Amino acid sequence: MRTFDLAPLFRSSVGFERLFDMLDQAGRVEPMTSWPPYNIEKAGEDRYRISLAVAGFAPDEIDLVQHDTSLLVTGQRRESEGERAYLHRGIAARSFRQTFSLADHVTVTDARLENGLLCIDLVREVPEALKPRRIAIGTARDNAPTRLADRTKPEAIAA
Repeated sequence: MRTFDLAPLFRSSVGFERLFDMLDQAGRVEPMTSWPPYNIEKAGEDRYRISLAVAGFAPDEIDLVQHDTSLLVTGQRRESEGERAYLHRGIAARSFRQTFSLADHVTVTDARLENGLLCIDLVREVPEALKPRRIAIGTARDNAPTRLADRTKPEAIAA
């Protein structure tokens, strides 16, 4: 297994600790859960959709929790009222727990269960204060009066 030394990046970057933590976490060997199967699709410029195949689960048996930059989807089947005698059981009815890491400012906007698929819609909404903005560059001449006559006026002196 390869290990990467991220120390040179720490010397020239500020505020990327979360990215470095994610790279470190991806390098660790952890068992990947492959059930239930799911798709992640980009539905637009800042819109995404996660679709999980959860056939046999009712909406009240599935919990969806977003905490900060983590989305947790859990499913817990309730036991049926009576005992059933299966001749063949091909539909999985086991509980599941699936965690998705979300980028900053990504929130869940909708979740619906239809035709055995749990569809979770997400959108990235960056606040205006965090969007890039152009900053005008002034000169020292912009702040100082340009003519000697302007410097002697009472309103120029008071300002």
